Amino acid sequence: MDQRRAPVYEALEKHRSDRIVHFDVPGHKGGRGNRELTDFLGPKCLKADVNSMKPLDNLNHPVSVIKEAQLLAAEAFGAHSCFFMVNGTTAAVQAMVMSACKAGEKILMPRNVHISAINALILSGAIPVYIDPGINNRLGIALGMSIDDIKRGMEEHPDARAILVNNPTYYGICSNLREIVRLAHSRNMLVLVDEAHGTHFYFGDDLPVSAMEAGADMASVSMHKTGGSLTQSSLLLCGENVNCGYVRQIIGLTQTTSASYLLIASLDLARKNLSLNGKEIFNRTIELSEYARKEINSLGGYYAFSGEIINKDCVYDFDITKLSINTRDIGLAGIEVYDILRDEYGIQVEFGDLGNILAIVSAGDRAMEIERLVSALYEIKRLYAREPSGMFELNYINPDVVYTPQKAFFASKKSMRIKDSKGRVSGEFVMAYPPGIPVLAPGERITEEIIEYIAYAKEKGSLLMGPQDMMIENILVLEG
Repeated sequence: MDQRRAPVYEALEKHRSDRIVHFDVPGHKGGRGNRELTDFLGPKCLKADVNSMKPLDNLNHPVSVIKEAQLLAAEAFGAHSCFFMVNGTTAAVQAMVMSACKAGEKILMPRNVHISAINALILSGAIPVYIDPGINNRLGIALGMSIDDIKRGMEEHPDARAILVNNPTYYGICSNLREIVRLAHSRNMLVLVDEAHGTHFYFGDDLPVSAMEAGADMASVSMHKTGGSLTQSSLLLCGENVNCGYVRQIIGLTQTTSASYLLIASLDLARKNLSLNGKEIFNRTIELSEYARKEINSLGGYYAFSGEIINKDCVYDFDITKLSINTRDIGLAGIEVYDILRDEYGIQVEFGDLGNILAIVSAGDRAMEIERLVSALYEIKRLYAREPSGMFELNYINPDVVYTPQKAFFASKKSMRIKDSKGRVSGEFVMAYPPGIPVLAPGERITEEIIEYIAYAKEKGSLLMGPQDMMIENILVLEG
């Protein structure tokens, strides 16, 4: 196929030049109905915000230009088939889980999954078998899954239908994906890969193996994170052992029937750009990331970790484009450094947790911006550093699972103060966002450590979310 093509974009351009008179939705009529919105986004953007029609195909039943664009994407990513997702990678993760597992069926997964994966369990009724990830006490973060732990999980649950793998984690850590695929397929299990942060694995040099190259069955890929498409656009990639017609039906359960052509066209154009220029783009990204890491580590007090943490077990590989920086040695939580960077230096990084910040670097960055980040971190250390005493040790706490997420979420519940909830079973989520990994999920026992974590995260300024009580003072627990 010709990767220089962009079928959806080309069809939209032709549609615009045809000067069609619109008596359909959307009601802004190419922007004429909302001048302020047109001034903000631009007339070309508003004219491309159209409804599904025969010349432009339909995302839920593609037969022409969207179908062609998805075939081009499948080829570019080395997949058997591909679905464009406009409900974010959240919808792609949920589609993977619900395609692989029916109610009552088991799925192996690390507990440090994104909330979308646990939400998929609530929607589907699948039963999670959590494999505790490794822990790096120096960094205070969860790692990947050990092959020995995976083997044990498979042996103890031979009826499991699938395994879900992060590739990579938010921090850039990868498990041994090729071996996981081998083990799973030898037991007739599907391998589902949350590749929200791994688009670049398909195109860059010297990067961890991608899901499709490793032989995984399905992968959810956040094109908007590192692939250059618009926010909320994503891909769901499938291998040859997957029933694509069934997957399309599952996607239809949750994906909108009013798909945005702006998002669809952005996926089409982003795929074209990566196909033609991806190697150059991500080689430049690696160059900038490595330079930033070297400069930050030379400041002292910070630790921008990289491939040296690889142990070929629960850190099988590391994504060197990820600029993850541990801040604990300067006595500041990552979220505190995150806030200072934004509020006092005009620098927005991806997130800050209790011990780290993550800066997303891409080929769109410039050396002068890297220097600005390094200089700001130097100033923060000089002005704000203190003794690292009394800091919370970990961003991840192994769960005590009492009930399945679905059973707990829909059970009878009552509200009580979080500080008084020790020993009760949670009926809702609590998490810091980003990264969106729950510290507490429905069906899990509330421990003193979790209560202390929530209090400490609030004190440090983390954005906590999940409970009905948006002040995060009360929590719903199961009655009885």
